[in-house]
Amino acid sequence: MKVYFSKYRNHWFSPYTICEKLCWWREIDYNEPWVKKVNRILNPICVGLQKVLDFVHPEIRYVKIDSWDTWSMDNKLTPIILPMLKQLKSSQQGSGYVADEDVPEHLRSTAAPPKENEWDTDDLWHDRWTWVLDQMIWSFEQLDTDWEAQFHSGEYDIYWEKTRETSFNSITNKMEGISEMKHGPNHTAQFDLEGYRAHSEQIDVGLRLFGKYFRSLWS
Repeated sequence: MKVYFSKYRNHWFSPYTICEKLCWWREIDYNEPWVKKVNRILNPICVGLQKVLDFVHPEIRYVKIDSWDTWSMDNKLTPIILPMLKQLKSSQQGSGYVADEDVPEHLRSTAAPPKENEWDTDDLWHDRWTWVLDQMIWSFEQLDTDWEAQFHSGEYDIYWEKTRETSFNSITNKMEGISEMKHGPNHTAQFDLEGYRAHSEQIDVGLRLFGKYFRSLWS
């Protein structure tokens, strides 16, 4: 796998910005005759310059996927997605919409003070988005570690004991004896199935939110 993404390219120079720089000591009115005239002259030049710079220094978006990259694809993507989510949270410049059904009651819009205007965001808008990001980050943190190990304890002591039963082996075309797995005297291994299922379900919550709010990962 090879991925190369360049920084966002912005090669546009606004004629109005140039006019503002020329009159740095005062504010300009875009409707002033001389500003309109300068804009008509500079706009084709700015457009041409932008095309040249876009050609010389284009945005890089190169992705190469090898055949082995899709073996355990979830494991390949996790160490990429996790740091991106963490950086998004630390530098977020806005918050996406989050449905009340996806957050605890104390973060729902119904728990926020009344809005002054219908079009305003409520006081818990950003808190809901932060909570969702935290759920996503936690889930990918679990997937980036051996989270299942915490539900195993003790030591394994097993052996195989032959029985009187036989079965046909289609590979050797012979009847072969069947062995049964037995626990030895030092076998203390335990598996917390209930805890495992609860933890796994919580991971799925963050992954579900990641899919549902994927298009809000923009800031």
